[in-house]
Amino acid sequence: MGQRSNAIADRIEQGAKGLATFAEGLSDADWKKVVKPDGRTVGVMINHVASVYPIEIQLAQGVASGKAMTGVTYEGAVKDMNAKHAADNAAVGKAETVALLRSNSKVAADAVRKMSDAELDRAAPVSLNSDAVLTAQFVLEDHAVRHSWHHLAKAKGALAR
Repeated sequence: MGQRSNAIADRIEQGAKGLATFAEGLSDADWKKVVKPDGRTVGVMINHVASVYPIEIQLAQGVASGKAMTGVTYEGAVKDMNAKHAADNAAVGKAETVALLRSNSKVAADAVRKMSDAELDRAAPVSLNSDAVLTAQFVLEDHAVRHSWHHLAKAKGALAR
């Protein structure tokens, strides 16, 4: 466990905590508000963040082991995964989403804390970023860390907050 892995893990937890706190303060109407142009509701979008931590960590761990991330593009796998998640979770509840957000972000942060500096520095081609050779640290920061803030901003925008 290194200083950088701890800092990254702390940022994952900080973002998830902020999103969870925001979610807890939403009314039922806010939870069901559609985020434009995305098309998902605020609740589904927050549940999406909670649901993908395991995938984001798995992809970063792959890069950390020197494995290229292949076949993952926004227009393909990500768009399809997001659409399926939205359809499968259209009626998702706030309490279960907040619990999932807290649980999955903790598991993700714990996994990151186990990463060495050498693993964070390892780089491999990342198909989600046009096959750019990126470090595992970048993958973590661009996905598991950024994701909660990204969708929090979208939700706040949809609710004019």
